[in-house]
Amino acid sequence: MPRFAMLLRLALPIMGGMLSQSLLNLIDAALVGALGDTALAGVGIGGYGMFMVTALLFGLSSGVQSQTARRHGERLTMQRAEALNAGLIIALCLAIPLSLAGFWQAPRLMAWLNDTPAIREIATSYFRWRIVGLLPVALIFCFRGYWYGIQRTDVYLRIMLVTQVVNVAASAGLIYGWAGLPRLGPSGAGAGTTLSLLLGVILWALLSVRQARASGFLARCPSLLVGLNTLRLAAPHSLQQFCFAAGYAMLFWILGHIGGASVAVGHVLVNLSLLMILPGVGLGLAAMSLVGQSLGQASPEEAHRWGWDAVRLAWLCLALLALPMLVAPELLLGLFFHDDRLVALGSLPLRLTAIMIVLDAAAIVLAQALLGAGAHRTVMKTTLLLQWLVFLPLAWWIAVTLDYGLAGIWWVQLGYRCANSLCFVAIWQRRRWQSLAV
Repeated sequence: MPRFAMLLRLALPIMGGMLSQSLLNLIDAALVGALGDTALAGVGIGGYGMFMVTALLFGLSSGVQSQTARRHGERLTMQRAEALNAGLIIALCLAIPLSLAGFWQAPRLMAWLNDTPAIREIATSYFRWRIVGLLPVALIFCFRGYWYGIQRTDVYLRIMLVTQVVNVAASAGLIYGWAGLPRLGPSGAGAGTTLSLLLGVILWALLSVRQARASGFLARCPSLLVGLNTLRLAAPHSLQQFCFAAGYAMLFWILGHIGGASVAVGHVLVNLSLLMILPGVGLGLAAMSLVGQSLGQASPEEAHRWGWDAVRLAWLCLALLALPMLVAPELLLGLFFHDDRLVALGSLPLRLTAIMIVLDAAAIVLAQALLGAGAHRTVMKTTLLLQWLVFLPLAWWIAVTLDYGLAGIWWVQLGYRCANSLCFVAIWQRRRWQSLAV
């Protein structure tokens, strides 16, 4: 029980921060939705484009976290922030040219994602406001990785809550021109988010200056070795996240070949599953820090135990969350759809989703734990091979060629999730990750 308590102490603030982000997305949708379907679609397309660009920098968080956790375990206090310093420099070097290129190429990118002129125009404007905030996002990834690495996940939750309140207030004011602010319409949601991100990075920086100086924060320029190591760890995870996002775009492209009803139901099913797995993701991130710390303390067996402890707790949490989807799928789908035909179409896939998220718990947790050990390339190769060479081709064949439709895709996805978890369990049990240097 003390081990489970430790996992929950680290994971609960992460879950809370992620949940607040998910709820904020719903609030933003409600604010923009009042402007009409075209505005909502444009913001949705622009947001998805931003998600894909942001994914290219996501690995900075795990790259900083895995090294920080290892130094934390080795009790090298003055070196704990070296990876953070290196990450911040890499963020500056990557995010600035990416944001400039994204701002310039926004119309072309939005045209690739959607071919409706009215939607594309709104998406372009929204995306340009969001891409201005790419540098703050990249810097926040680095700060978050450091504070996760020293097991201060509560900091993330506190800063996230402050920035989310500012985000809602600023977005509402800029969308509708309240409180003397300019009326920007749908683009106001992007401007409000960027303002909240700027505030967030200021809060992270002030906190780190006050409390991380003893760990070497901004005390000296990081060595070339630390910089290269951070880049080596971050690159595979960033590529994995980008291809994972692109995989979801491909999934919806396949659903589009089945019909509009399948796209609508699939959108709800995917978002429900992403929301429900948050406890698993939170426990995985907690395991990442604990595994890295244990390896830093030269305790590989302890690191191995932390991985399995997190998986057991994730199984329990996800099973409890999956139960309503398994028992009463029609009731849940009725919250989103008022058409009985759509509810009937989604009932079986939602039941499969309930089983899927429980079976996927091992992959969700152990993939993060392996990142804590420095096995970033292994996680990337395993994830992308199964998604792009197994799941997506089979989904097309079963759903479109054999005409099994939406249910066929979800049966294939159930098998894919099983295979994913089995692969990560095998990698974890093989224990080659225990000898990796970080």
